[in-house]
Amino acid sequence: MSDTERADPLAEHMLTSEQVFRGRLLDVRRDRVSLPDGSEAVREYIHHPGAVVVVAVLDDGQLLFERQFRYPLHRAFLELPAGKLDSAEEPAACAQRELREETGYTARTWKYLGVMHPCIGYSDERIEIFFAHGLSPGERALDEGEFLETLALSVPEVERRIETGEITDAKSITAFYRALPLIRARFP
Repeated sequence: MSDTERADPLAEHMLTSEQVFRGRLLDVRRDRVSLPDGSEAVREYIHHPGAVVVVAVLDDGQLLFERQFRYPLHRAFLELPAGKLDSAEEPAACAQRELREETGYTARTWKYLGVMHPCIGYSDERIEIFFAHGLSPGERALDEGEFLETLALSVPEVERRIETGEITDAKSITAFYRALPLIRARFP
């Protein structure tokens, strides 16, 4: 336990932990914890290996987006390129791999923009945000069973689609707004 956790009067401390389900993607956990007042409670959550999202900007200032069907919500979504970390994979390497595999593009310049936690109420997932530009096209290498369309959108078009609710993916919205000052500085 870290000094920060020890010092935080709201901290909960794990007493026991069990794996409830383990699938190809999901690792569902159930922990018994001690609460700040000394009582106990059960916390269920999904352990996630982590992921990346890439804000990739073409030379004309347009951003690469993908349209991909997401089964849990039974519809296609507009998203920035993203993907799950492989075992022991560094986030920067994952970002480069995902951009190349999903869009075919490689980038000359990369910048790390920070981290987001998309589902803090039921998952420990963290998504590392990267900004990429100086793009060169190439061949996509989609995973087996992965189907998506790639499209380029201008900044005003992305903003409009967020405002109208056409883009609702949290990681894409967060990453877009984190990168927006860099985009505007490079592509006024």
